[in-house]
Amino acid sequence: MLRQSTQQRLLQKLSPQQIQLMKLLQIPTANLEERIKEELEENPALESELDNSTSDSNDDTYDLDDKPTDLDDNEPGDDVELTDDTSEKVDLDDFLRREDDEGGGDYGDDYYGGGENERMVTPARVETNFHDHVLDQLGMLELDERRHKIAEQIIGSMDEDGYLRREVTSIVDDLAFGQNVSTTTEEISELILQIQQFDPPGICAWTLQECLLLQLRRMANSKPARDAAEVIDKYYNEFIKKHYDKIQRHLNLNDEDFKNVIGIIIKLNPKPGAAFAVVNKAESYVIPDFFVFNNNGILELSLNSKNAPELRVSEGYKEIIKAYDRSEKKNKQQKEAVLFIKQKLDSAKWFIDAIKQRQHTLLHTMEAILAFQNEFFTTGDESMLKPMILKDIAALTTLDVSTVSRVANSKYVQTEYGTYKLKYFFSEALQTDSGEEVSTREVKNILNEYITAENKRKPLSDDQLTDMLIEKGYNIARRTVAKYREQLNIPVARLRKEL
Repeated sequence: MLRQSTQQRLLQKLSPQQIQLMKLLQIPTANLEERIKEELEENPALESELDNSTSDSNDDTYDLDDKPTDLDDNEPGDDVELTDDTSEKVDLDDFLRREDDEGGGDYGDDYYGGGENERMVTPARVETNFHDHVLDQLGMLELDERRHKIAEQIIGSMDEDGYLRREVTSIVDDLAFGQNVSTTTEEISELILQIQQFDPPGICAWTLQECLLLQLRRMANSKPARDAAEVIDKYYNEFIKKHYDKIQRHLNLNDEDFKNVIGIIIKLNPKPGAAFAVVNKAESYVIPDFFVFNNNGILELSLNSKNAPELRVSEGYKEIIKAYDRSEKKNKQQKEAVLFIKQKLDSAKWFIDAIKQRQHTLLHTMEAILAFQNEFFTTGDESMLKPMILKDIAALTTLDVSTVSRVANSKYVQTEYGTYKLKYFFSEALQTDSGEEVSTREVKNILNEYITAENKRKPLSDDQLTDMLIEKGYNIARRTVAKYREQLNIPVARLRKEL
């Protein structure tokens, strides 16, 4: 038998506007402009001031320097505030017919530059990628149409680094089910051997060991090259673990000859296909979100101008709603159109408020970081960085820790001493023998200095590094030294050994 009961529970849920704000906080300046363009394309009621420079100066614009409003105060369906000076000469029926009358956007030849059907052509850069380069070499093999398809499938199975990532049996299945080509593992293995002779040397290998061997076998038949091939073929595990003494004894080589052998191996390319990778230089540029200037000892903080776009609500859509309110004839089609317009106007205002709230939160958080790390921003001395965690900034700003984390994520600040990621200023504390708390970044810098200055023939072990740091006054354990070393991407002592 079913029983009904009533329960009262207290739940906390984020509104759609708060979720939108959280997503905007995480976006760095480099991607914010693209996000705003997407919103401008999706919402016709949202306009950019750059696109409306000829508009009336008395338009109802939103100054992003104002304090942001509470996003929860604007619920869908609220009346949109209209100005009194809007035009009354807007015909809603004309507006609804406008898109159909324009004929689907056929701009004609004049749109492309005018002048006797001439069209402007934008030159495009043509680049050859790795797979195209290898496919071009297939012509050197005398293959019939069937074997040519098999060779193309093999080349297509290689990754951008030049390695073959599919098993031979899987390639057989791909050809059978995808291209209706029947073949055998022996035939594919034979073609793989032929493709391995293509340039660049080392391609179409399954492992790094095979890739290096392919390159060594293409070298001149000198004794150092033969010794290097033997090292990779028979003593590969010892080589990657840098057990050089054992290899040297087995090959009966003196120090000078063995050094030449290792020199040959080091010069090999572990990713032969990467030379053809297209590098997007735009991705390597860092666009700072903040600028900090030292004006005679007074730190001045400003947002990147791209972080403060000028946005406004479309005045034309407001005029349509005002015309509808004053119109005596109101049909169903007009009501649906006005409802759509009101939704877009509400959405535009929510987005503008979210951008303003984003700016306010970014500046508020960065001001707290600036105050906390004032000595560093004044002097540029990394040793002046104080231990600082997200909770410290959350306490200063009265923001949630998760909000501070979103602000610090993928954001950069440009100073007189360089451009830094915001996360660079966050570090845990480590206590010295005197009881003073220092930043773990300071300990990592000292650890890095010790390893850089060590004798590479006899690298310092983690135990030795721990003893050196303790002598310097840092109360630290060996496992902590190992953790910091890994965070600095420094291998263990055995792998740092050089001849």
